[in-house]
Amino acid sequence: MSQERLVRAHVWISGRVQGVFFRQETARAARARDVAGWVRNLPDGRVEAAFEGNAEAVEAMVAWVKTGPPMAGVAEVQVLWEPPDGRTDFRVRL
Repeated sequence: MSQERLVRAHVWISGRVQGVFFRQETARAARARDVAGWVRNLPDGRVEAAFEGNAEAVEAMVAWVKTGPPMAGVAEVQVLWEPPDGRTDFRVRL
């Protein structure tokens, strides 16, 4: 992961985002962009994720979750920009 201009985006995605491979496809997309962080389902039906890495790659992930995988129906994405915490891998949390 590039050490230039690291950023972190904490996101909450609502809509038809559970049961449509959202977590798995988010992990695949993040790893392909060398973005660290995590993704998980929330009990209220939303998906929560954190993306950390170079600004361009993280911004690309924020854009990606606005559509998600083919079977998803994203209604809203909330983004909170936070200081990076030094993650180096991407995980699907249960």
